[in-house]
Amino acid sequence: MCGIAGLFAPTGGCPSDIQIVARDMVRQLTHRGPDDEGVWCDFSSGLSLAHRRLSVLDLSDAGRQPMLSHSGRYVVIFNGEIYNHVAIRQELEAEGVAPDAQGWRGHSDTETLLAAVACWGLQKTLDNAVGMFAFALWDRQEKVLYLARDRIGEKPLYYGLFKGVLLFASELKAIRSYPGFEGEIDRGSLAQFLCRNMILAPRSIYRGIFKLPPGALLRMEQDDIAKESLDVPRRYWALSGVVVAGQDNAFQGDEAEASGELERLLKQSISGQMLADVPVGAFLSGGIDSSTVVALMQAQSIRPVKTFTIGFHESEYNEAEYASRVAAYLGTEHTELYVSPDEALAVIPCLPELYDEPFADVSQIPTYLVSALAQKHVTVCLSGDGGDELFGGYNRYVSGGQLWRYFGWMPYAVRAKIATVLNAMSPLVWDSCFDMLSMILPHGWRVKARGDKLHKIAEMLSATTSEEVYARLTTHWTNSESIVLESMQPTNPPLDPLCTSF
Repeated sequence: MCGIAGLFAPTGGCPSDIQIVARDMVRQLTHRGPDDEGVWCDFSSGLSLAHRRLSVLDLSDAGRQPMLSHSGRYVVIFNGEIYNHVAIRQELEAEGVAPDAQGWRGHSDTETLLAAVACWGLQKTLDNAVGMFAFALWDRQEKVLYLARDRIGEKPLYYGLFKGVLLFASELKAIRSYPGFEGEIDRGSLAQFLCRNMILAPRSIYRGIFKLPPGALLRMEQDDIAKESLDVPRRYWALSGVVVAGQDNAFQGDEAEASGELERLLKQSISGQMLADVPVGAFLSGGIDSSTVVALMQAQSIRPVKTFTIGFHESEYNEAEYASRVAAYLGTEHTELYVSPDEALAVIPCLPELYDEPFADVSQIPTYLVSALAQKHVTVCLSGDGGDELFGGYNRYVSGGQLWRYFGWMPYAVRAKIATVLNAMSPLVWDSCFDMLSMILPHGWRVKARGDKLHKIAEMLSATTSEEVYARLTTHWTNSESIVLESMQPTNPPLDPLCTSF
């Protein structure tokens, strides 16, 4: 994990020296990159790029950033990792376009990225790059700045115009440090947080500051800044296109062949993510996702993988016992730490500093604790995050479609009547009724918060499509103005979903 920050002030709108300001911005991100710091400026264009480095690939000075391409045309600040960068190098060499007569300066993926852009152009490079990343690329010849983010959005990148200056950074705290930054709260984003437990891209908590969406590329010229007109981020990759292609070219093998192909793909992916010049470990909860990741890591490692788990003394929250069994079975070098309630509570005051904007994921406290534990032993950790999203692990992925099949065929008037009946009693009254009937109810009905669930069903009965059912399943309130006044005004730039080339 590295940190990037910068500014683009072609009209001279920056209140101080752009080099000093960029350095001050990126020093807010020292925790992301404790190993090195660099700043590069194009003073004639009013551009400054700053970088904090966490050395993972090529620990030498050959991996320092900001980095210039061999021709000197491009400059980049890069956060993340391109897992297939060795294969990209080999392809470039096979095409006879090695960087120069002296060859590569080092073996960093950042240098590979620059060489690919110089040879193939940015679009083809993004099409071929497999990894997690966010970067800013300056074309010194065309005087164009590009901001790009990986396909799924694993690496963060914020940007926005403030008084005629384009600001961008890995975290909001770097943008907040810009001289005179006002940080007006975006009421629509606040409402979205209260409705969804998070603020979705392209919004941020601040009006006029945006997250670059996953799989998107932003192109900015000097005239755009002068006119204070942000370009529309353009998709270079979209999940919907992958889904359509998969439906058109469905896997033809049987179950055993599908299982073998899935294992091959997972093994290939994990192998790339283990590529590092520093110690690599893994978070292990004992569940299916993290256990699968660790098993495939251990199968490809010549020494025991270092695994880490946080435990709780409260049995209903504790996963450490399962993790310990998996670790023993796989033969990992396992470390666990049991946390007291006071230790967990002590993390809460740190959350605004850790996350920069409101975020209500229930796992944020244990994630911080296990990260702090792992940092004492390794530099990079893999986890099972994303498994539920990829393989339909959450109940809402299934229940939305099921609910729509149950009541979607009903006339709307009938559904409205049922909703009225369900809303006639409060969730607490419904819970009391279920408690009185608990001895005779089927086991499947003996669930927690039954009244809340019935009110949620009543809300979904007014939906008109299965997609709307799913949206309501994942939303606390459908009317944001009921909790944040004047929160409906759009504050986000549109995202062009169709344009995939430049």
